[in-house]
Amino acid sequence: MTAVPSPHRLALVVIARDEAARIGRLLDSVRPWVDEMLVLDTGSRDDTARVASEHGARVAHFAWCDDFAAARNHALALAGADWHLVLDADEWLIEGGEALRALRDTPPDFVGALRLRDRFEQAPGRQAEASAWLSRVLPGPVRYAGRVHEQPQHRLPLRRLPLVVGHDGYVAERLADKRGRNRRLLERALAESPDDAYLSYQLGKDCAVYDEHEAAEAAFARAAALPGAAAAPWWLDLVTRRLFGLKCLGRHADAVDFAQSQMQAGAESPDFFFALGDLLLDLAASQPAQAGELLPMAEAAWRRCLELGERPEQTGAVAGRGSFLAAHNLAVVLDGTDRAAEAAALRVAHPWP
Repeated sequence: MTAVPSPHRLALVVIARDEAARIGRLLDSVRPWVDEMLVLDTGSRDDTARVASEHGARVAHFAWCDDFAAARNHALALAGADWHLVLDADEWLIEGGEALRALRDTPPDFVGALRLRDRFEQAPGRQAEASAWLSRVLPGPVRYAGRVHEQPQHRLPLRRLPLVVGHDGYVAERLADKRGRNRRLLERALAESPDDAYLSYQLGKDCAVYDEHEAAEAAFARAAALPGAAAAPWWLDLVTRRLFGLKCLGRHADAVDFAQSQMQAGAESPDFFFALGDLLLDLAASQPAQAGELLPMAEAAWRRCLELGERPEQTGAVAGRGSFLAAHNLAVVLDGTDRAAEAAALRVAHPWP
C-alpha cells in the first residue's frame, strides 16, 4: 500500500539577516512539523545562509529595499504552499507541533493566530515575559502590506490556534543591535501615512523600550487621538505603556486623568491595574502629604490584579502582573503599613518563579 499524501502543504517562511546564532534553534523546533522551510536572506554578513541550509532550509536571497512587506511577500511567493507559518529567526516553536501537523488536513480558509511569548528585560539581570496573539498562520494567497510592522491583508475568519512561540529579540544584548533600525522605517512610514494609529503606537513602543519616554509619549498621544484607536486590539497595551511613561516623566496628573478615562476599558486587565498601582505609589512618594489617601488606592489596584489573575490571552499581558509581581508590590505596601504577617502570607501564596 502507498501512503496517501496530505491534501495541503505547509511551509515555514522566514526572512532573516545576520541571524546565524539563532536561526538553527528556530529551524530545529519547526522542522518535524512542516513540509518545507524557506529562509529568505536579506543581506547577511555572517553565516546565516549556511547555517539555515545545514538545518534543512531552502535558502534564497533578496536585495533589501527598506520594506518588510516586500521581503515577506517575495518569500511567500517562493514557498508557494497551501499554508504558510511565518516566523522570525529570533523566534522558536515552544508547543503546538501537532496543531501544525493537522493543518495538512485542514482547508486553508482562515487565518491562524499564535501566542507569542516575548522575553524582555524587566530590570538589570531579570527577564520578564509578555504575551501577544499574532496572525502568523496564513493561507497560501495571503500577502502583507506595510513597510515596517507589516500586517497580513485578508478578510478571512481569524482562529486562535494552540501554538506557542518564544521570542527573545528584546533582551538587553539584542536591543543594542536593533537600535534605530525600525525607528527609521517607522518614521518614513508615518511620513507617508500620518493618520495611521497603529504606526504611531509602534513608534511609541520602539521609543519606550529604549527609555526615551518623551518621544514615546508624543507617539502614544498621537495614536490615542486618532479615530478608532481605542477599539484596536493593541489599545490596552498602549494604555499601560503610556501610564508607565507618564509616570517616568513625572506627569502624574496627566497619567491619573488618562487612567480615569480608561477604567472601563481596563476593567478586566491585570496589566492596567498593575500600572495604575505603580503610578499611585510613585505619586504618593512624590507627594507624601497625600500618601494616606493614595496608598490604599494603590493597594486596591494590586488586589484587583490578584482577583483577575493571569490573563495571557490579552495582548501585551506581562506574566506576573496577575500574580507574583502584583503580590510583591502589595507586600511592600503591607510591610510599610505594619501588616508584616499579611505581607509574608502573600509572598508565600504568590512566590517569585
